[in-house]
Amino acid sequence: MENKERYNHLNTYYKNKFGERTLKICIDAGFTCPNRDGTLSSKGCIFCSQKGSGELIKFSNLNITKQVQNFLKSYRGKRANKFIVYFQNFTNTYNSIPNLKKKYDAALIDNRIIGLSVATRPDCINEEIASLLASYSNKYNVSVELGLQTSNDRIGDLINRCYSSTQFTNAVNILRKHNIEVIAHIMIGLPTETFEDIKNTVNFINSHDIQGIKIHSTYVVKDTVLANMYYEYKYIPITLDYYLENLAYVITHLRPDIIIHRISGDAPKDLLVAPKWNLHKKWILNGFEKLLKEKDLWQGKFYDKSKYN
Repeated sequence: MENKERYNHLNTYYKNKFGERTLKICIDAGFTCPNRDGTLSSKGCIFCSQKGSGELIKFSNLNITKQVQNFLKSYRGKRANKFIVYFQNFTNTYNSIPNLKKKYDAALIDNRIIGLSVATRPDCINEEIASLLASYSNKYNVSVELGLQTSNDRIGDLINRCYSSTQFTNAVNILRKHNIEVIAHIMIGLPTETFEDIKNTVNFINSHDIQGIKIHSTYVVKDTVLANMYYEYKYIPITLDYYLENLAYVITHLRPDIIIHRISGDAPKDLLVAPKWNLHKKWILNGFEKLLKEKDLWQGKFYDKSKYN
């Protein structure tokens, strides 16, 4: 295992799939969320920042086409020849079909763009939206990122997710019927979460036809319900060691073919309240590699296929 990657790194997957380095262009398309606009709630998820995790998007004040053009002209645009446009913050399928098409088309403006990736909520996927996304598949690699965070609906209610694990299952089934890649988001360290909850979430992921996963720790940012809970001592963030240990459990029990899109989330420095180790991405990446090597672990080492047949 010395020279082999111990889990399916996204960069390697892209190189193998597209033949060369491929980068994402993160886009703020001006969407909102049914969990914020009053349809389901006006509070949002308890950990979600005011910009819906879009603080790190460059040029977010510009229209979609300009955001893409500016990225391609920037130094980052010189670092690759192939790109995936990534509709990142808030709920990027929460609009009428004509408006969605207009927004997606506004980003697909350069022949170096080979993919369309859309982040959304499971309750904002239906047959019509899946058909629209699938219509881009002839020319682009199409993927959808679905928030799950946890398979425990009680914790889902506590974090004000406002959708159920059953709705997640329905969304996956619709998207896969249209042959769209699905990337699930899960979080470690949610309020009241136990190790049993993490185990159950991994089992839940393995039982779905999912192609990728994003894993990150729960961190506290300013002006959120979770920040209030933290200040009132109702929530204690997890330690780096705890995160790495649980991350190792997730990776070693995860289906071996799933692509790991990320193992850490990036909180903006000026917004992060806690834990401070979240600012040190290298601590997470290097610490995890070290742990995997020391214990001779790899993705799927303890995956039991018979459980899911």
